[in-house]
Amino acid sequence: MSLMMGLTMTNAPVSLGQIVTDAAGIFRPPERLTVAEAAVKYVRVHAPPRYSGPYKPEETPYMVEPQNLLTSRDHTSIVFCGPSQTGKTEGLIINGCAYLVKCNPMDVILFGPSQSAARDFSKRRIDRMHRHSPYLRAELLAGQHADNTHDKTYRSGMMLSVSWPSGNEMSSKPVPVTMLTEYDRMPEDVDGEGAPFILAQKRTTTFGSMAKTVVDSSPSRIVEDPKWKPRTLHEAPPCTGTLALYNQGDRRRWYWPCPHCGEFFEGHFGLLRYDTHQVVNGEKVPLSPKKSGDSTYMECPKNGCRIVPTSKQSMNARGVWLRDGERIDRDGVRSGEPVSSESATFWLRGPAAAYVSWKTLVVKMLNAESDYEKTGSQESLKTTVNTDQGEPYVMRGDETNRLAEDIMDQAISLPKKMVPPDVRALFACVDVQKNRWEVQIMGIRPASTGYDIVVVDRFPIIKSKREDEDGERLWVKPAAYLEDWDLLVSEVMEKTYPLYDGSGHMAIRMTFCDSGGKEGVTSKVYDFYRKLKREGKQGRFMPVKGENHPGSPRAAVSYPDTKRKDRLAQARGEIPVLFFNANALKDTLNNMLDRDIAGGGKIDFPDWLDVSFYEELTVETKSPKGWENKANRRNESWDLLAYFIGACVWQRVDQVNWRDPPAWLKPWVSNPLVTLSGAAQNGAVDKGEGKAQDFTALANELA
Repeated sequence: MSLMMGLTMTNAPVSLGQIVTDAAGIFRPPERLTVAEAAVKYVRVHAPPRYSGPYKPEETPYMVEPQNLLTSRDHTSIVFCGPSQTGKTEGLIINGCAYLVKCNPMDVILFGPSQSAARDFSKRRIDRMHRHSPYLRAELLAGQHADNTHDKTYRSGMMLSVSWPSGNEMSSKPVPVTMLTEYDRMPEDVDGEGAPFILAQKRTTTFGSMAKTVVDSSPSRIVEDPKWKPRTLHEAPPCTGTLALYNQGDRRRWYWPCPHCGEFFEGHFGLLRYDTHQVVNGEKVPLSPKKSGDSTYMECPKNGCRIVPTSKQSMNARGVWLRDGERIDRDGVRSGEPVSSESATFWLRGPAAAYVSWKTLVVKMLNAESDYEKTGSQESLKTTVNTDQGEPYVMRGDETNRLAEDIMDQAISLPKKMVPPDVRALFACVDVQKNRWEVQIMGIRPASTGYDIVVVDRFPIIKSKREDEDGERLWVKPAAYLEDWDLLVSEVMEKTYPLYDGSGHMAIRMTFCDSGGKEGVTSKVYDFYRKLKREGKQGRFMPVKGENHPGSPRAAVSYPDTKRKDRLAQARGEIPVLFFNANALKDTLNNMLDRDIAGGGKIDFPDWLDVSFYEELTVETKSPKGWENKANRRNESWDLLAYFIGACVWQRVDQVNWRDPPAWLKPWVSNPLVTLSGAAQNGAVDKGEGKAQDFTALANELA
């Protein structure tokens, strides 16, 4: 009787007949429908303006088999990895929940990647499922206790809980079905207790063949071994997350038939073909990403047939899932010895996704490539490869084979420690070491797109003005002596460089100094900034600090310790610090090192630099964690170039209109940072843009 009261108390008053009817639902045998059939019967999709109405499995036929396996007694888990716009969450998670609510009531815990994401999923997906599907809404008990954000209780007694990965939330809650959505956005280790999939699966172990753990996600983890080669046809690259779970199962891939030759194959982005140029008056002219997208088609890998985008729906309608080891001929006859596993795992790739066109895939990829060319950042590339193409991302820039002599071969003849032709401004970048500063002076030169970098000088500051008892100058101690920092004023900030043609000198616009490193350096940098501020020189000095948080801005000024009032608050919110996304800037630098042609975005190295300078450019390599100096060797040239790029990002140099630049980037004759000699001021130097053209010609002569 207490059970019946628990089922109906939130709907009181009710009749005795209603109580009996509700309780009888517990003992009613499951309705004999597949999950997809139950979705057609009970689920109403509300996705205006695209579609509103009953669930239509024919729109996403590749989701029928994965969702139907929820009723399989042969599989304890279902893992689906695929791009966005596939309908994977609707088919696997929403339809799975609807089936359990209406046809075979069993408790479910659904995990989102975070508490906020779980709350959003509950409101945006589960509540809308109830709101727009009358049959399911009728099963939901009324009342706040039975229907709140994280718990739903139904007339049958079934509970659907919406939670997130934490040690507390993923323990001591035995349920027959656990679901994890957007798995790759979850932590790899939950509070030190293990992977979320393992913890979720443990909750189901007491339910035998009825137990299910369901996972859906787009891939977002980086390939750990770029040189990996598959051992089987369907093996995925080595990644953590969903694709690692995929590799542990029977590894199913989606094959569809060519509409021309009838041969089955797996569609992926590498089979898409598109034009990148058109011929105009006998010359090749680049196409815009949109126009390239308009030309997209797929090439059949079996016979080279040209497949137009409008064929995708009919190809999907005839598509099949093949387990690793299976084959299929053009007549649909299967052969081979498929992998057998208790985990049914699926990997769908971008071109098959129902709600994204092949054109869109191409346009997004071309835009991401363009962004990479301009900035060196791989974030846009990674996003489109993961979420649009459904592929794991292989980081570009694993330059373990880059040699110092390869970069030296690109060095050009430039005047030693002078300002080369048409360099408009100088930045000084400073790296702080235990007993020295390493200083690198670099110039900004206009280019047809963006800007070029020119290395002008590199030197250490080693000896302080402090003396020992014999009158010998002592080594600098940046972490210990504030007075040593005055050397940055006299030897860097106030330093000027002669123009290559003897017509004058150029001052350094700004000095960017590392504020991390050895303990004590940060406080000394801040004290030095305060001293400069008292002297009115702070506008020419900026502390910098690298950080590696994914998604953080490439360069942005912040004021550390703004909320701290205690005596340990070294900056107290008064010191501006330029924070760099170190990985993103080093991606840009790595890309620029590969450019040796005109047009913008290259680095010119003078041929008088020592070989050690170039060796420092080859130390760091890219790993899934970011750029790393695994050998712990000197890398100041690399770091200081990254600082310079960050400074240019902050100063928006890549957005400058070189026909009308700001004053500090104007040609020498009108640049406030340049002091011209008397002869130059009297007309020996050309005015305006003509001066830049003369410098370019002279630069070509010097090279």
